[in-house]
Amino acid sequence: MTRLIVWRHGNTDWNAGNRVQGQTDTPLNELGVEQAAAASDMLAALKPDAIVSSDLQRAARTAAALAALTGLPVRTDARLRERHYGQWQGLTMHEVAARFPAEHARWRAGDQDPGCEVESLDDLGKRVGAALQAAADETPGGTTVVATHGGGARQGCGHLLGWSPEILRQLGSLQNCHWTELRYDTVRGWQLRAHNVGPAAREPIPAAI
Repeated sequence: MTRLIVWRHGNTDWNAGNRVQGQTDTPLNELGVEQAAAASDMLAALKPDAIVSSDLQRAARTAAALAALTGLPVRTDARLRERHYGQWQGLTMHEVAARFPAEHARWRAGDQDPGCEVESLDDLGKRVGAALQAAADETPGGTTVVATHGGGARQGCGHLLGWSPEILRQLGSLQNCHWTELRYDTVRGWQLRAHNVGPAAREPIPAAI
């Protein structure tokens, strides 16, 4: 049975400040480095066969912590990047609400394409879902750990599972350095086996941005 561990990166200062990262290449902070190390201890016990990562440094640095324990190389895939947030990137969510009230309201209501050059959720799901499927296809019957981002992880997993946007809105956001586990078999296809698994958190759950 093929297994995918879809792993969100560790904490960054922008996570802590509720600032929209999107595809801005922000680094892990000290807490994020600690989280990556703690999560890697748990993930190494699953005996992964491969590691794939977003090319943004917060995900790549997270993946590197696991690579250091397992000796596995890390393959990067730009399709695993977070949702592109257009004009919102670099702003706090308070600033987004103040500058773009109509678009922010649509986003809060679950609009798939709120405007302001924000990538649509459908495009995000297809992009990340294709990268997840490619990662799984490289190691059939094995376990692949994929280091990515909160929003991308949810939409990409939803794409593989064939879930509607309404169902996906009910799935809680991944905490930093937590993961979703998917498994595939030829009879039932992709199945969700676990969600939001990881080391004990010592910070408030951040928005998946």
